[in-house]
Amino acid sequence: MEKLVGRVAERRILENALTSARAELVAIYGRRRVGKTFLIKSVYEKQVAFEFTGVHDASMPEQLENFGRALTKVTNSPGALIAPKTWSQAFDLLEKFLTPIVQRKRVVVFFDEFPWINSPKSNFLKSFDHFWNTWASRHSNLTVVICGSAASWMIQNIVKSKGGLHNRVTVRMKLSPFTLKETENYLQSRYIKLDRYQILQLYMVMGGIPQYLSGIAKGESAAAAIDRLCFTKHGYLIDEFDTLYASLFDHSSNHIALVRQLSKVSQGQTRTAMIKAAKLSSGGRISNALIELEESGFIHSYIPFGKTSNEVVYRLSDEYSLFYLKFMEKQKATGKNVWLRLSKTPSWTSWSGYAFESICMKHVEQIKEALGIAGNLVEESLWRYVPGKGLPGAQIDLLLDRDDRTINICEMKFSTGTFTINNKYAAELEQKREVFVNATKTKKTMFLTMVTTYGTVRNAYYNKLVQSELTMDSLFT
Repeated sequence: MEKLVGRVAERRILENALTSARAELVAIYGRRRVGKTFLIKSVYEKQVAFEFTGVHDASMPEQLENFGRALTKVTNSPGALIAPKTWSQAFDLLEKFLTPIVQRKRVVVFFDEFPWINSPKSNFLKSFDHFWNTWASRHSNLTVVICGSAASWMIQNIVKSKGGLHNRVTVRMKLSPFTLKETENYLQSRYIKLDRYQILQLYMVMGGIPQYLSGIAKGESAAAAIDRLCFTKHGYLIDEFDTLYASLFDHSSNHIALVRQLSKVSQGQTRTAMIKAAKLSSGGRISNALIELEESGFIHSYIPFGKTSNEVVYRLSDEYSLFYLKFMEKQKATGKNVWLRLSKTPSWTSWSGYAFESICMKHVEQIKEALGIAGNLVEESLWRYVPGKGLPGAQIDLLLDRDDRTINICEMKFSTGTFTINNKYAAELEQKREVFVNATKTKKTMFLTMVTTYGTVRNAYYNKLVQSELTMDSLFT
């Protein structure tokens, strides 16, 4: 098996679930391709006594038949296939198989793609509930792991269950994509030598999704990898978009419509504005779609500075979705060097700026650490001001509101070289600060922080306006 890279905290949590003095019910969720199964198998490779994976859109008889095959395999039964007719029978058989084993040693039972097993009218969840509460929870040598990509389903039906599994989960883990540092470590573990600018380019397209990153070949530049994976006939990411959403969400057309709309609005949108622009009907189904998208890591919500939770702004935070909708979906040309040509267009400039901002916002903890304020109480937010009361409109995409009466205004700029603050941009920065102070009536000290790829030229405008600056290296910590 390939070596597990990163996931230090997650690995420690899973290892602790093997050494406790009680039965453990571990629920792990996270978006498709993020490495949940690999993490579990890497940590529990020697302890898994039984493993079963659900099949998307399979019927109850099909799921049960697959369960029977899995149980037949681990029991080394020379006879006919074990074929339970109901999930109640299936768990009875599993109990009989596990009983002599858990009396001798600690073992793991692993249910992968757990939500998919719960086919309509199958009573799977009720049977699992009964299995855990009446048998599994009483065996201190047992760790049961349930894993699923449908994050919202896992939370509603397992973590926050109001039925028999209420408060039964002992370990809850949301597995997020790799950070930039973990991405760098992962590529290095595969002997792929790229500088941080090229790794940043890859991250802007694929995010920190291990399965996507595994497609990068040794000796291949970032541009060549993007070309091959995204713009050639058999590229791994060519058809990923539709497959991704359809496999995660029921009524995925709503989710896709919301994502499409957010991809058009770099500053983000409120729920009302987004639904109106996407021509959707407001209601419970759309509310659920927003929750599901956020829990799965495709979008992120922010409460603007000085606003309440009723004025939440949503932004598209999934790098691949943004890249696909911007460049891949309507791209008819395929073959070598498509991306090299596209990366010289004005569309590339606007996309790269938004993608870099999104990455910075995902690495706020690294930014705070680099600024030396990680120990402070810091509220992260964004801010928008619609023209009015004699003031022009203005927006700030990342504010760090600190408990030491200071606010960092973070300006995030992607550049292929050292960034220069010119006369026009300097005027914009001064106006932005003035509008913010006058509109919010803040009494706090304002610090302008530049976050760029290669740093900022130390000219007169820099000396006048900038209090601190970070480069992309600070995001790799």
